[in-house]
Amino acid sequence: MASRNSGQRIEPSFGGDYDDDDDLRVDASDRVSGSGRKATRARPSGKGGRETRSRHSRGGGSGGGFFAPLRRLAYWCVVLGIWGAIGVGGLVLYYGARMPSATSWSIPERPPNVKILAVNGDIVANRGATGGEALALEDMSPYIPQAVIAIEDRRFYSHFGVDPLGLARAMLTNLTSGRMVQGGSTLTQQLAKNLFLSPERTLERKVQEVLLAFWLEQKYTKDQILAMYLNRVFFGSNAYGVEAASRRYFNKSARDVNLGEAAVLAGLLKAPSRLSPARDPQAAEARAQVVLGAMREEGFISDAEIKTAMSQTPTRAKSFWSGAEHYVADMVMDQLPGMIGEIKQDLIVDTTIDLTLEKKAEEVIAATLDGEGGKLNASQAALVSIDGTGAIRALVGGRDYAESQFDRASKAKRQPGSAFKPFVYAAALEIGRSPMSVRNDAPVRIGNWTPENYDQKYRGEVTLADALANSLNTIAAQLVMEVGPPNVVKLAHRLGIDSEMQANASIALGTSEVTLVELTSSYAPFMNGGFKATPHVIRRISTADGTVLYENTYDNPPRVLDPAIVSEMNRMMVRVLTDGTGKKARLPDWEAAGKTGTTQSFRDALFVGYTSNLTTGVWFGNDDGKSMKKVTGGGLPAKAWHDFMVAAHQGLSPSPLFGTTGVQPVFDETGPVAGGEALPDRFGDPAAFPERPATMDGAVAADQSRPMEEPAGGPIPPAGVGETTGATRRTTLFELLTGG
Repeated sequence: MASRNSGQRIEPSFGGDYDDDDDLRVDASDRVSGSGRKATRARPSGKGGRETRSRHSRGGGSGGGFFAPLRRLAYWCVVLGIWGAIGVGGLVLYYGARMPSATSWSIPERPPNVKILAVNGDIVANRGATGGEALALEDMSPYIPQAVIAIEDRRFYSHFGVDPLGLARAMLTNLTSGRMVQGGSTLTQQLAKNLFLSPERTLERKVQEVLLAFWLEQKYTKDQILAMYLNRVFFGSNAYGVEAASRRYFNKSARDVNLGEAAVLAGLLKAPSRLSPARDPQAAEARAQVVLGAMREEGFISDAEIKTAMSQTPTRAKSFWSGAEHYVADMVMDQLPGMIGEIKQDLIVDTTIDLTLEKKAEEVIAATLDGEGGKLNASQAALVSIDGTGAIRALVGGRDYAESQFDRASKAKRQPGSAFKPFVYAAALEIGRSPMSVRNDAPVRIGNWTPENYDQKYRGEVTLADALANSLNTIAAQLVMEVGPPNVVKLAHRLGIDSEMQANASIALGTSEVTLVELTSSYAPFMNGGFKATPHVIRRISTADGTVLYENTYDNPPRVLDPAIVSEMNRMMVRVLTDGTGKKARLPDWEAAGKTGTTQSFRDALFVGYTSNLTTGVWFGNDDGKSMKKVTGGGLPAKAWHDFMVAAHQGLSPSPLFGTTGVQPVFDETGPVAGGEALPDRFGDPAAFPERPATMDGAVAADQSRPMEEPAGGPIPPAGVGETTGATRRTTLFELLTGG
């Protein structure tokens, strides 16, 4: 058999199921025998042959079998990869060509921030599009960058702007979960998107994002990129950047953020609005726990640190900025354009606000409303406190800034009630009346108006000092008619009230509306010896590099009241607290003066008073004008005023009011005032103040003790003043006229 087949060549056959691969395996298995001739193998036939070939095929010879599909897969992967790279390169070139030249790329300026400072340099608030200033990376709490890197971009310091591993991991996670769970963008890509691109999700935007990320990585260091990102990224609730977010949610600087708070901030980046502590504290806390776990995995924190952070009380931020100081910040922002025009750069605004007094004022208002406001139907209050120059030291515009941002101290105009009477009495003193002048407290009819006292009682003959202390409406009405309503209005404007007022008889009872700020500042001339105290909150405006753009000039105010009249008014208004309607406002050790005010139907209640140190006004009422339950100026406002002023004067040495103690100086038109200071020009008008009788030196002139002096230039009341008519009580101008 061997010799018969020797030397014969087996021809390949293409019949049956014998294919080319089988033929190739046969040839490959040929070997050279010892005689140099090939040892050939006959082709098996029949069924057995097919089974032999089948077993041989499954045996996986070196040229094919199991590895053949893998070779094909590898081949096509390479081919598709090459074509994919060509396609991606084409897209990059196409979309890149649509972008401006890289030489013209630059980081856009961060929107300007306005840093508002208190008198001691502490931050009152930040305002602007971002809501906070930019901080250097080294100035932030170290937990903030660590938390952000751990949860957003773990390989931030090792990738080149794009993280292929992170992108692959995100794609795998999203595929396995069936939804978008992770994003593959690096912090550099996110910064590029925030700086240059729109938020729309398109292929073009993604390509441009990658190109810009490469450019950022080439041009800036990793720390610079991270700082830019942290100072510009959105953290929800109108807060852009970590400083704005820290103050928004924790009421502290990003410099002072602890580990748990840093985890909350980093957790916000996934969904700033949905995870905001102001909207869903539980969701924010749950996300913060995930961030803390990521930080531990990266080795940024220890188990002990994470245990401490997880034990902290979840942050519960209010739905809006909280704190009365934000009323001040809003006032500053309202005034800035009128002082410097459009805000185009970072600014630093130095204010007159004392944050210690500001916090105390806020506490007093809140405590008074919480304690008695409910049962007395008083839902809102406001307070403003200024010094003798008109500098606003504290301002509270309402019960809670987070609930209502409307400033009731500087924007709400309301009737002052009897708190307006000091201007009536001062005008009467200017035409020659004195505190000891006598008037008859009796029913008064002025045209169709019949004013009544708060208690509907009449006291007969009283001095003006007694009438003011007890807030008698009939006496104030008489004085207005003697002086003339236009002259009262002129004096009020001269002292600082800017609002338009109606020059009619009812102005005696404060029927013209004013703001609490202007009313309070108009009392300051009584405190400072007769000088105008223009209310102001801004002392200086400067740029970040120190260039001064504005500085106020309220250091040389004009004189608006004769010092002798100031002395007499102070002596009269001291009695309001010692003997009259403002007894609840009396201060221990400090001499104080002031006036209560209550409007019709108890809709508004005010107390405005002063020491030699501060002038403070307080208002209580309701935004909708609903009546309170018999709340007068001598009630809640006087008590709140007392509590605030006690705290404000703690640690200060008491000093008397101007002109109430010691020998009083004698003033004339050109002589020096106390301290040798030249008398300022009276607005350039020699007739700015009515002439005082030569006999007025603090003593009572003989003709001023009579019940009725002839009014100097004022209209005569159309009915008998002080005359008892015997008729039934007439309909009043108000539903209820009150004097205190």
